[in-house]
Order: sequence, then C-alpha cells, then structure tokens
Amino acid sequence: MYSDEWLVTATVLASAMLLAIGVLTAGDAMAIEKLAYRTIEQDGQFELRQIEPHVVAETFVAGDFERVGGEGFRRLVAYIGGANGTRARISVAAPLVQKPASEKIAMTAPVTQEKVGDLYRIAFLMPSTYTLETLPLPTDTRIGLRAEPMRSVAAIRYTGLWSRARYDDHERSLREWIQRRGLEPVGEPVWARYDPPFMPWFLRRNEVLIEVREPGSATSLGNPDR
Repeated sequence: MYSDEWLVTATVLASAMLLAIGVLTAGDAMAIEKLAYRTIEQDGQFELRQIEPHVVAETFVAGDFERVGGEGFRRLVAYIGGANGTRARISVAAPLVQKPASEKIAMTAPVTQEKVGDLYRIAFLMPSTYTLETLPLPTDTRIGLRAEPMRSVAAIRYTGLWSRARYDDHERSLREWIQRRGLEPVGEPVWARYDPPFMPWFLRRNEVLIEVREPGSATSLGNPDR
C-alpha cells in the first residue's frame, strides 16, 4: 500500500508534467500559421472580424456533431500527408517552403466544422503560399479545394472540452450578442478548433464564428465586393 505522502508527491509530479507538456504544445501551436483576419470591434469575449481571403481543403461527413470531426480530420490529414497528385507532404512540424515533393510543409489552423444540409463540412485552412491553382490535387474524391472570399464574422472564443453542450452555450451567447449589436447573421455557424486533440482541455482555443452583415445590406461588413 502506498503512503499518503507518496500519493501526494506523485500527483504533484503528474500535474507538473501535464502542465509542461501543455506549455510546450502551446508554443508549437503558436508557431503554426493561423487564419488571417482584422479585428473590427472587440466587446469582452466577442469580436467582429474581417477574415482575409484564403483557400481550404474540405470534406463532407454524415453523422453526429461530436463524431464527424474525427472522420473528416482523418481524411484531410491523409491529404496533407501525401495522398495527393504530386505526393507533396504537409506536416505540422516543418517550415512552409515550396520545394521538391518530398519536402514537408507546415499545417495551419483552425480546423472548422459547419452544418451543410444533412452533412457536416470539415475544412483545413491551407498555407497562404498556396493558391487554388498550385495546391496538389487530392487523390480522395471526397476531398475538394475551395477559395474562400473576404467576409465579416462575429466570433466568440473559449477554452475547454470539444462537447456539443459547450458549443451550444457559446453559439447561443454569440447569437444574442449579434442581435444586441444590430447585425444580421448569414448562413450556418462555424466551429473552429485551433489545437490538436492531445492539447490539455484548459489550453485549447475554440471559437464559434457566424458571418454577419448590416441589416438590409447585400454586402458583408467592410467588404463592398460581397
């Protein structure tokens, strides 16, 4: 039987190791290229943002809200890992460099999920040095490439577990803020996750994003071309 003192010591050591892993992982995550945007307005935990044009790899998955992300993630990881027309590899560990096909290219964040009809759309942001024309073509026909235009979104950021309950709570809060702000929501909300599954839950960056525009306007805020 272990003594109480031994159990306390082991608990402290385990907690310290977990924190160290989290800090190191957070440092790595900070080095990953993230979706570019400009903050138009900040109100506590809420933000109004103008998201820059970008390219994504996307796939559509049927199933439960909390389960479809895993299937979509696996498909897209296979694509950036080399399941593409040029056998180029895309990895979270390497710098972003355009070189021979065997070179690794850094992954980006976030991974997004949104409802589209009866399916969920899971998407990876592609590195900004790529265009729709220069990205290698997926060998998996369930994966497509798409150029996303500039748009304005309302955002709420939170940490914690990837549960439906936490997502629903924050989506509800964001919709209430949009209404108070006098904005018009456009389309379905997007769930954005910036960290890998092994990131400790208390360090994870999660967001709910909803595209918005001024009521009665056909254009997205800050973008007259939309």
